[in-house]
Amino acid sequence: MNESFNALVVNKEDQFSVAVKKLSLNDLPQGEVVIRVAYSGVNYKDGLAGIPNGQIVKQYPFVPGIDLAGTVLASSDPRFYKGQKVLATGFGLGVSHFGGFSELARVPANWLTPLPAGLTMKEAMIVGTAGFTAAISIEQLEKQGVEPDKGEVLVTGATGGVGGHAIAMLSAKGYSVIASTGSHEQAADYLTKLGAQEIIPRIEGLYDGNKPLQSANWQAAIDPVGGPALAIILSKIAYGGSVALSGLTGGINIPATVMPFILRGVNLLGIDSVNYPAEKRPMLWERIATDLRPAAFDALVDREIELKQLPEALTDILHSRSIGRILVSIHPE
Repeated sequence: MNESFNALVVNKEDQFSVAVKKLSLNDLPQGEVVIRVAYSGVNYKDGLAGIPNGQIVKQYPFVPGIDLAGTVLASSDPRFYKGQKVLATGFGLGVSHFGGFSELARVPANWLTPLPAGLTMKEAMIVGTAGFTAAISIEQLEKQGVEPDKGEVLVTGATGGVGGHAIAMLSAKGYSVIASTGSHEQAADYLTKLGAQEIIPRIEGLYDGNKPLQSANWQAAIDPVGGPALAIILSKIAYGGSVALSGLTGGINIPATVMPFILRGVNLLGIDSVNYPAEKRPMLWERIATDLRPAAFDALVDREIELKQLPEALTDILHSRSIGRILVSIHPE
């Protein structure tokens, strides 16, 4: 098996380039499993891989794409067999190892998860890394005692991938969700379809950032943004509540005090989906296929594109020119 296939390749030879090119299996990195990729998705990290100073790609030429779902073509690992449907997110995929923006991929077996019975490959890639991160956030909040009948849950960055999936998944579980975004007027219909009960502007513009403790509005929050707004969120979490933090688009510094932690027992939970243990992934994906399953997958999709449309989509994701998931259709089901 040494057929040629198309892949999106970023290169830094004479000048930086992002283009669909022909590759062969000999061009792919080592791994136990060869996959015919059905779908991938566009993430912010993929956008960074598509610019010369994005600090994601270390060696060129390179194939980005931190998500993939597809069908096994060949495997030297007994856990996976020809014809099996699988998915992969995180680890080194699309960062240090050729990723999902390719008709064929070869990956380490330990990075793969069998596709749950309740999800199609397309649905799995609508979820992707963003939805998986949202699911981990909910899982960790639940471990701290967050429940639907204990109060509202705030979701920041609501029009982004993590935020949108968090709203849809929390809503599916019966939570009352408050969605915060700078696009609160333009995105109102979209966020309502996902299940948000209330839509508010960015936190910084609504509340005083100088008060270490404010009125307790929410039992918990899912925050993929970080930065100064996180300090305000912490100051407004109810006693014993928790904040699941997974991002830094708002900045890496938090101008916070110890007051929410020592006077209200607030928990700040760090969420990492890249190195989430492989042995735990099938169980969480089963939850995404069942109790965390969004009611309307289609509402989470901004648009569906082909490989040749990826260069434009990578630029769009960096400049927030999409609301919802950009799905890459490579070998559709």
